Amino acid sequence: WCELCRTHDDCLPCCGQIVCLCSLSRHRRSVQCWSFPLFLFWPQQHQSWTDDLPLCQMCGVGTAPNCVYSPDGKGTQSHPNEDGHLRFRGEDGCFLYGVFNGYDGSRVASFASQCLTAELLLGQLTSSHTDTDIRRILTQAFDVVEKSYFETIDDALAEKAHLSNYVLPHNENVSFHQLSPQSQKVQERLKELEQEVSGGATAVVALILNNKLYIANVGTNRVLLCKSSSDGQNQVLQIGRPHSTDNEDELQRLAALGVDSARVRQAGHIAGQSSTRRLGDYRVKFNYTEIDLLSAAKTTPIIPEPEIHGSQSLDGVTGFLLLMSEGLINALESAHGPEQANQEIVAMVAAELAQQTSLEAVAQSVVDRIKRLHHDVYVSGRQRATYCSRHEDMTLLIRTLNMPLADGALTPTQGGRIYPVSVPYSNSQSTSKTSVTLSLVMPSQSTLTNGTNTASTLEEGTPTPGQSPTATLQSTNTQTQSSSSSSGDGSLFRQRGSQAAQPDETGRVPPYVDFSQFYRLWGGDHTAFGVATIY
Repeated sequence: WCELCRTHDDCLPCCGQIVCLCSLSRHRRSVQCWSFPLFLFWPQQHQSWTDDLPLCQMCGVGTAPNCVYSPDGKGTQSHPNEDGHLRFRGEDGCFLYGVFNGYDGSRVASFASQCLTAELLLGQLTSSHTDTDIRRILTQAFDVVEKSYFETIDDALAEKAHLSNYVLPHNENVSFHQLSPQSQKVQERLKELEQEVSGGATAVVALILNNKLYIANVGTNRVLLCKSSSDGQNQVLQIGRPHSTDNEDELQRLAALGVDSARVRQAGHIAGQSSTRRLGDYRVKFNYTEIDLLSAAKTTPIIPEPEIHGSQSLDGVTGFLLLMSEGLINALESAHGPEQANQEIVAMVAAELAQQTSLEAVAQSVVDRIKRLHHDVYVSGRQRATYCSRHEDMTLLIRTLNMPLADGALTPTQGGRIYPVSVPYSNSQSTSKTSVTLSLVMPSQSTLTNGTNTASTLEEGTPTPGQSPTATLQSTNTQTQSSSSSSGDGSLFRQRGSQAAQPDETGRVPPYVDFSQFYRLWGGDHTAFGVATIY
């Protein structure tokens, strides 16, 4: 009899007790019992226990599948989407977000997104927990995910090991067609098992509790926090560094285990991935002694332990939080270089927030824009085109922090560059006006030919000297006239007579709109986002 749900349904014998599913998580934590992984016993009529959790409405997610370009610029998807994400609202002002970058299949990313939610939002976190408690619970949740996942593939791994011992000694250098029918069946089964157990994922999770932000990262995804201060200045914080083969701290950790860190740095990847921390991936967890780069390690070198940052207070913060998969970051950096990637994606998000009325539309528009930029660089044939022959799955999660969306829906921006200008923002609940950032999007400078337009890239020259305005956002406390405002003297629009304007000696007619104010702002000095990285 379960004291929580008052039912005998779905009870399990465990550790000499009868444990109901609803109290299984508590039982496992209290006695450190792993006999029944929580994930295995989620009700069959639902995909998971997390289906009934409310989604966070202050969050939007944009995605795009992987793509490989042919020489003529046409793209094809090389494998099913392997990314995952979560965005739930729990009790006591608790919010949980995550982006998962899977590889060699989506199994681990899907498992981690559901299991982490079950381990964090089913009563484990309360407002009374201290920072130390929360960091411990986050670390323990990742450990549960790792152990539970390997339990789900334990039988498959055992069968694979058994069949490998049968096949390899007898058929080591024999082609498949020369094998006996029985051996062929064994080989086919081994391929099936390999697909079932292979793969892993990197993960970044953001937890907001008591209006404090906690970040738990495993791998090479990225988190950006954009904050606007009271004096009108803006700051972009990259929280943490990727656990990759060029991370000095990670290289030192591997070196302490006996791994040749210089070889790891030179190789740039371990077993096909650049990450030094991962979820799943049995090859680097159980068979690392068979991997040349890791064979000298004293213990498991590729770990699932998260690096946790926080807490960081969000009281009075206005801005947004970005969680990005490695595929999105790499696509943008491949197209425009890594130097201003953080500022550039923040500029894109700010531009869409000023135009869209849906966070889902904001996130998807930014992802679509990066995908288009990546494609345009490839078809341009310019210097960076060689880096843009393909991109992996892309996921962007946006969580706003006391930042309003636009009042009216506009068409998502397509192509071109972002040039920010500060304009008045009218709040319907206030008679005063407060300046906010609006990013104007200029069209590509290339000509339109046969219905196709090749967008310009950051490598091309612009009328703005010095730093590209794509990496610059201006914030001001002074009131500035908006070209979209219905009030004012209308000086931005030239008056026309009843007669049609006649062309001048160059064959041109006077413009309808005076762009002198825009070009003055465009060519002026801008206050760039301050960029920092929290280690």
